[in-house]
Parts: sequence; C-alpha cells; structure tokens
Amino acid sequence: MDSFSTLLRTASHEQHVEAETSTFMSDLLGGRLGVAAYARYTEQLWFVYEALEGGARRLASDPVAGPFIRGELFRLPALERDLEHLRGPGWRDSLSALPATRAYADRVRECAERWPGGYIAHHYTRYLGDLSGGQIIRDKAERTWGFAKKGDGVRFYVFEEIPNPAAFKRAYRELLDTVNADELERQRIIAECKRAFALNTAVFRALGEEFPLSA
Repeated sequence: MDSFSTLLRTASHEQHVEAETSTFMSDLLGGRLGVAAYARYTEQLWFVYEALEGGARRLASDPVAGPFIRGELFRLPALERDLEHLRGPGWRDSLSALPATRAYADRVRECAERWPGGYIAHHYTRYLGDLSGGQIIRDKAERTWGFAKKGDGVRFYVFEEIPNPAAFKRAYRELLDTVNADELERQRIIAECKRAFALNTAVFRALGEEFPLSA
C-alpha cells in the first residue's frame, strides 16, 4: 500500500503540472516578461505566506500541524527583503492582492484557524514546491534580470537554514506518513491539496491576464 506522502504526490500530480505549465509561469521563466511581472508575482506570494505564517506559531503545539511548523522554512522576512529590493522602501504602500490571491490567502488563513489537517495540505504544496521547483525560478530570475546569486530579489528561494534540501524533503515526507489523522481525514487532506494547487493556478491565470504577451 502506498504511503500517505506518495498518495499526496500522485493525487495532486495533474494540478501540479497545470500550475507549473501555466502561460504566465512559462512566459516569466522564458524571459518573455519584464521584471515588473516578477515583482507583481512576488507581491502576490507575500499575501499567501502572510496567511501561512501568520498563524503558524499558534499551531506549533497542535498535535496534527505542530510537527510541520519549522522556523527554517519561514519565508516572510526573505519575501519582504525581496520586495524592498524590487519595489523600494515604500513597497508596503503599493501592495495589492489580486482577487484570486485574496481567495487563496483567505483559504489558507481559514485552515490555519479552523482545520490543522487542511493547513498541512497548504504547507506541503507551498514549501516543498519552493524547495524543489522554486530553485528553477531563482536560477532563471538571476539570469534574466541580473539579481545577485542568492541575493536581494531572489532571497525567497534561498533556504539558508536548510543546507541539504533533499534530506529535508525526505524527512518531511516521513512526517507526512506519520501524520496524526485517520483515513477519512487523510482523504480530506488530499482533496485540500488539490484545492491548493487550483487556487495557485488561479493566481497564475490572473497574473497572465494582467501581463499578456503582446501578439
């Protein structure tokens, strides 16, 4: 029988591919969009991580979500340094969430407040994605817009406190396999994982509409 982490990965595979191959992401990584599109994307991430990490400390003692709350994963301070670099010291004044981003952040916050199992689904899709595909984005961003390697502008993708991402991801999956949840709850977490990818894809779609490639 497949482990829970394997079930999570395979169940959300289709949505994962859809998110990764969105037109906006393809255009951004292909160097067909300017740095303004990258900055706008980074800005949207801030809202999602503010929801994800805002309630994290409160969940630290939760029997279900608690084991997943790891300070070395937190991205908000790095995101804020990136935004200051991309938008200037007054970046907070111009911060605005797309409706799709607001819906995503609201759902993350709702799970953080009411449903630890659902919170894990969002935690998993975000952080393991950042540790994996996020590194491709960092590399492309450094080359496309000339950011310093692992410096301001791409700090979000740099996990300084995780020297061995492969080992960390392995340990994380082992944590998933022993999650304090019965079979029904695990199925609900898998469904929420799919929802997380769908919410993320909706943000990409909205960004694609805001930054269309001129025909």
